[in-house]
Amino acid sequence: MKQIVVLSGKGGTGKTVMTGALAAFVDNKLLVDCDVDAADLHLLLEPEIIERHEFRSGHKACIDSGACVRCARCFEVCRFGAITKDLQVDPGACEGCGLCARLCPVQAIRMAENMCGEWFVSRTRFGTMVHARLGAGEENSGKLVARIRQRGKELAIAGKRDWVIIDGPPGIGCPVMASLSGVDAVLLVSEPTCSGLHDAARVIDLGKHFRIPVLLAVNKWDINPAVTETIERYCLDNGVAIAGRVPFDRSVVDCVVSGKTVMEGAAEVVKSAVADVWQNLSQIVTGASERNKEAV
Repeated sequence: MKQIVVLSGKGGTGKTVMTGALAAFVDNKLLVDCDVDAADLHLLLEPEIIERHEFRSGHKACIDSGACVRCARCFEVCRFGAITKDLQVDPGACEGCGLCARLCPVQAIRMAENMCGEWFVSRTRFGTMVHARLGAGEENSGKLVARIRQRGKELAIAGKRDWVIIDGPPGIGCPVMASLSGVDAVLLVSEPTCSGLHDAARVIDLGKHFRIPVLLAVNKWDINPAVTETIERYCLDNGVAIAGRVPFDRSVVDCVVSGKTVMEGAAEVVKSAVADVWQNLSQIVTGASERNKEAV
């Protein structure tokens, strides 16, 4: 079983569109959407939820109104303004530090475990998908990513899947690192802009740090061929293989609007480009795996 994570370094490059295309194109795979802060792969795959689980992490203050003597000590000491003048807790502002509970003279405040979001196992028209939804402003997205990655791996092993395709979060923070754990390769989706090059460089450095192969696919490459060549040259100079180029085409936008993957309705030139990306990616990953086996 090989695990591939699709990353971008920033939002809006077409990472999820590429993941959806691979979901439609690749056989015998399992899908994991690790962009838990702003999940949107479900918009393309229309999952039918078959398992639903709560995700709990951290704590929030909870005031027992029956035990409270209205001394307002908690209101005075809360530096985050999470306790109002009428001694109610604003859960969106509470950071879970526990100072109010420690200083309450009558122990009327307890720190309750926080329900941050949910994670799911779903059935899609392209197979099983594990995904999640983190509440607005909630913490520990990295922990939630690790949880669904683990469940995805368990299901892939049980179902004897050849591939696990992961839609990773943007950026290079904690959720991205959790998405990278144990993968065989990173498919870096970039756009032909100066910011695209900058953010691609950050992902490449992250891949180097964790010794994970990175391959580049430039999305909408033909809107700026010169910058595309600059990005590809930078990648080659840094040991990053080129998986391919995907052209800009209005049919991709139409697919997204209608909730379809590009393999289900985009122009043939786009489908062919995605097929080339997958062929290059799978050959390199499979070849690296075989070489590692021979070395052992």
